Amino acid sequence: MGFDLDQVRQIVERVAASSGLEVVEVELRGAGKARMLRIFIDKAGSEQNPLGGVTHEDCANLSREVSTILDVEDAISDSYVLEVSSPGLDRKLSRPEDFKRFVGSRVKLATRMPVGGTRHFEGRLQSFEDGRLTLEVGPAKKKPGAPPPQILEIELANVDKANLVPEF
Repeated sequence: MGFDLDQVRQIVERVAASSGLEVVEVELRGAGKARMLRIFIDKAGSEQNPLGGVTHEDCANLSREVSTILDVEDAISDSYVLEVSSPGLDRKLSRPEDFKRFVGSRVKLATRMPVGGTRHFEGRLQSFEDGRLTLEVGPAKKKPGAPPPQILEIELANVDKANLVPEF
């Protein structure tokens, strides 16, 4: 199959930037007729929409534009299905920019190597600087008699998987 992920990502990022969108992730899944190119996009907050997020219209417009350019540039020679969507409320965090943007949010993460004897954590992201995140681990809601929250520092290089935890 003729597919260069870096070339496709460059095309997607160029189109997204022209619309004020951020590319969160580009992935190709499946094989043959079940091949799917997934693009996850987001939009930073603004005065009109302080929480940010993408609309259905943002996804449809990006899908149309990217599809046309991928076809013209023959960036993917085999057939595929294109899916453009929001990363969701429980979005994946992987890049340093993701951790900086979501300081103050609740996250769930797994580490490659144990920290304090465990690899799985859920807590509030307190800060992210110089490739290290500070996580306040404790109950989501303060309960009488509950132990005080624990503050952990974790190297980004040790984070295997991290996601936002939706709060309502």
